[in-house]
Amino acid sequence: MPRKKCCRKIGLAPKVKAYKPTGVKMCAVEKVSLDIDEFEAIRLADYEGLYQQDGAEKMGVSRATFGRILTVAHKKIAEALIDGKAIIIQNDDAEHLSREHE
Repeated sequence: MPRKKCCRKIGLAPKVKAYKPTGVKMCAVEKVSLDIDEFEAIRLADYEGLYQQDGAEKMGVSRATFGRILTVAHKKIAEALIDGKAIIIQNDDAEHLSREHE
């Protein structure tokens, strides 16, 4: 049985919930789901330019966990870009997340 997820801090909610290829209706395109913690890891590491240890501390997870989250997020985004899929940002694990107030 897998361990229960620890509470993960999310510093900034996404401004939009989805991205899709242009010229294709959302109902006609395959979708890739990006969890909110994966979105946050991308924001911290790639957008803010933080090292994994610093991003992990901001999210309240270990550096190894942050690295795994980031790897999964990168793979999902690459899949969407290469295969022309939509990216849907999901907040299904709301009970495992907390809003970070800075």
